[in-house]
Amino acid sequence: MAKHLLPVGFIIMSALASAAFAKTEEPSFAIVEKVGAVEIRQYAPRLAAEVLVDGAEEDARSAGFTLLANFIFGNNSTRTSIAMTAPVAQQAAKSETIAMTAPVEQTREGGGKWRVRFYMPSTYTRSTLPVPTNGAVKIVEVPSEIIAVLRFSNSRSAEAVAEKTAVLLSTLSGSKWSATGTPTAYFYDPPWTLPFWRRNEVGVPVRR
Repeated sequence: MAKHLLPVGFIIMSALASAAFAKTEEPSFAIVEKVGAVEIRQYAPRLAAEVLVDGAEEDARSAGFTLLANFIFGNNSTRTSIAMTAPVAQQAAKSETIAMTAPVEQTREGGGKWRVRFYMPSTYTRSTLPVPTNGAVKIVEVPSEIIAVLRFSNSRSAEAVAEKTAVLLSTLSGSKWSATGTPTAYFYDPPWTLPFWRRNEVGVPVRR
């Protein structure tokens, strides 16, 4: 009987951890239409921190995650503040921890590189977001766009992402929506989440 306690306990802990992670903020969107299992989403403008990394798909994802996690967990400095008093006092602002958001986004770029993004909490603007101290981390403004998204669970390997991307594009090929950009993968859950509870997605910009 004791042999069953560890798996059950692990499942419970994984469920609690995933539930806590699921409370993180996500970029705002509205569902415009559904094409089979594919959602056509209208995303609002948003801020993102991104890096370009080399390597195999899963290695690049891990490297990009690490760089961006360092930024949001304090490897940043807000702009120098100047107190408006007499005499003028100048003081460098302290680093700031930025709330984790979901999902982590990964897109293939040219030259064997991958773009990995974290979206920033909506409470920030470009002017209030802390400045990355690592020059590899860039802050970008992502415009409003329409994205076709297919959700899946279990494996998030390179092979699984490729398979689901093929399903997404095949579904769109028989619809009134056509892809206008590069497919992207989205990962919403921490690594310890049990495979069948994972929320993964593949998406591609589209137009009617």
